[in-house]
Amino acid sequence: MKINRSCAVIISVAVLICAVSEQGLCRGGEGEEEGRMIRTTVGRIHGSKGYPNSGLIESLGQFAVEEHNKKENSLLEFARVVKSREQVVAGKLYYLTLEAIDAGKKKVYEAKVWVKPWMNFKKLEDFKYDHDVPHFTTSDLGVKQGN
Repeated sequence: MKINRSCAVIISVAVLICAVSEQGLCRGGEGEEEGRMIRTTVGRIHGSKGYPNSGLIESLGQFAVEEHNKKENSLLEFARVVKSREQVVAGKLYYLTLEAIDAGKKKVYEAKVWVKPWMNFKKLEDFKYDHDVPHFTTSDLGVKQGN
């Protein structure tokens, strides 16, 4: 059986695409160097590529607090994202540790936000209280640690 040259090229490209997608290789996304190949593992939770208070992460933190306020009829005020991690699923799950002000006291909350950008989909999956932020830290008192 003879395969013409164009069919052979198409088959080769298809095999290459399958191999690349099976290995989890994809183009760099937001915050990545354009055109650089990166390795991702679907389902694995890892630290976010950007800083915790990058535009995307900051907006997800604000979204989480706003959605929590709507669902629970509360009045939390978003302060900042302390830590963020992400997990590749059908879209991305962002695990956020954030600070919010509740009745004048700063508290830490854990939130999980599911995002599918191609569908313009964003959903707060989980939001729970973690702990209060201490009123004073060593930096507030001017104390240098380790001396």
